[in-house]
Amino acid sequence: MKLYGIQTVVAATLFIFTCCGIDKTVGTVGDGDPDKPEVSVGKLDFYPDFESKSGLVTPRNVYVWVPDSYTKSKKYAVVYMSDGQNLFDPEKMFNHQEWRVDEVFGGLLEEGKIRNCIVVGVAHSFRTRSQEYFPQDIFDLYSPELKEYSRSKRLGEDDLLANNYLKFLVEELKPFIDETYSTRKDRDHTFHMGSSMGGLISSYAVTKYPEVFGGAGCLSTHSVLYITNYDAEQDFIDLANQCYVDYLKANLKPNSCKMYMDRGDQTLDAQYPKYQDRLDKMFKDAGWDDAHYVSKVFPGLAHVEDSWASRLDVPVLYLLGKK
Repeated sequence: MKLYGIQTVVAATLFIFTCCGIDKTVGTVGDGDPDKPEVSVGKLDFYPDFESKSGLVTPRNVYVWVPDSYTKSKKYAVVYMSDGQNLFDPEKMFNHQEWRVDEVFGGLLEEGKIRNCIVVGVAHSFRTRSQEYFPQDIFDLYSPELKEYSRSKRLGEDDLLANNYLKFLVEELKPFIDETYSTRKDRDHTFHMGSSMGGLISSYAVTKYPEVFGGAGCLSTHSVLYITNYDAEQDFIDLANQCYVDYLKANLKPNSCKMYMDRGDQTLDAQYPKYQDRLDKMFKDAGWDDAHYVSKVFPGLAHVEDSWASRLDVPVLYLLGKK
């Protein structure tokens, strides 16, 4: 069922704002913590209130999933995923849904379809999720009127935190992961994945740190950028999306990484078709080939974890599939 007008705003607001000094000993930190998710495949290491040494972000939970076959004698690719608290355990979720990351990654590894990998889920901050996931540098492309509109949505130049968030991932969290786990540290084995605004920050990550991230998995990318009355404020949304597209065009060299984008067509995803089409056209016109840019549509799927879980194997196979 499609939602329009105020219904869309209410549904989107409920979803997007809720979904969505370190002494760490792997396998002991967080054990017994009631906030630690349960997994049915592999093992989950839980780092509650992981702190930024430089204060780049507020403390947040970090979840590291490793397969049953994990061993220090092998090296593993790393997938960093936004909204980490939504990935593993439906009992920890307000809507009792999850991405089924352990089941999907574990199954593909067991079948020998993907390279050895681990998953690092980084929880969002409930109060600043939008500010941390909004592609910060596109604000510089805005007209004065569009900047004022963005400020009215608490996404003005003084609100935006995405650059700090990505700096935390690259300069603080990634070194900890690479030191603690047996990882392949290069860009060809490091990816960022997320949904909704988590899709935005995934696409932004490969523009800000192309030397770190070799690919992005962007599911139900929130290409309208804002939580708003989409019918009443269509003109602003169109302009903001065009700035997002222009930013990606200017900051991504064709075929320089792997880019995966998709959408459903129900609930909030029903707002995305023309914006996804605009992205598809830009990538095609810029010369991206099918091996480096993939865009898919999943009819009947909505803007919720169950829908992302049902197709998670698709971007995972694209980013990590064995050649």
